[in-house]
Amino acid sequence: MRLNPPWMYDSIKEREASRKENIEGKDIKRYMSNNKREITYHNKDVLSKILAENFKEKSLKVYGIDVPKIKQILPTNLPQIQVNEMRIDNLFLLEDDSIAIIDYESDVKWENHLKYLNYIVRILERYKKEEMPRQIRMIVIYTADVEKAPEEFSAGCLSLKMEQAFLSKIDSETVQEEIREKLEHRLPLSDDELMKLIILPLTYKGKEKKKQAVKEAVELAKKIVDKEEKTFVLSGILVFADKIIDSETAKYIKEVVRMTQVAELLLEEGRKEGLILSGKIFRVVRECSDLTNERIAEEVGCSVEEVESTRKIFDI
Repeated sequence: MRLNPPWMYDSIKEREASRKENIEGKDIKRYMSNNKREITYHNKDVLSKILAENFKEKSLKVYGIDVPKIKQILPTNLPQIQVNEMRIDNLFLLEDDSIAIIDYESDVKWENHLKYLNYIVRILERYKKEEMPRQIRMIVIYTADVEKAPEEFSAGCLSLKMEQAFLSKIDSETVQEEIREKLEHRLPLSDDELMKLIILPLTYKGKEKKKQAVKEAVELAKKIVDKEEKTFVLSGILVFADKIIDSETAKYIKEVVRMTQVAELLLEEGRKEGLILSGKIFRVVRECSDLTNERIAEEVGCSVEEVESTRKIFDI
């Protein structure tokens, strides 16, 4: 809901009541209350919702995978066959209506193929009521630790073909420097650059280098001007690098995301307060046009500069 201009109300009490009604709908208290409850961004499902909105129309070609663009993110909570089974890293519906299973690996193991087969069977089970089986793509993205891997797994009666991407082919330093330069000049990042920044930590070899790269990627993401893009990249880093991020780093990223949201709420609150102040100045000037700016500032309870700025905006 939008607030009406302050001068449309007959009294301060009426203005404040309207303001309170509109602001409460924003759930500001949830962020600003004294109990300081942890923001729901620790919940991976919430992060997935953020990614779902921002991954639409994005391409995986930037990672070296030539498939149709992402149409939407699908839930990864498939029925488990074994208690200790891990969830699928990413599950996408592509523009050609095929389903892309994406798994990230830092080494090559024979048993990984069993995991992929389980994923495929469970996805087919999910869509078994459809007339035709869904076309499924098994995409494996290898971190910089792996430079080659077999494209196909065969068990005689069954063959599994995988589409692979090797992040070792990405020039980490060049990508990082190009993104840093654009952000330092407050230039917007392209979709491909946003996707590269999300995956950047995985383009480094070794666990320690990856951890350091996560911190550097987060610091770069903090410089993104657009709030939604910043939240998208930070959430993406959390989800994509989930296997290498320690709890302390994860907590720090969540706090940055939380503060991004709080800052936006404070900015919005500031805009509303500014409207109220401008409305008060507007009314006083209209009712007593012969008052000096100093006298108006005393009446309203603001600075002379704020009076001058408002009079200039409204040409009064």
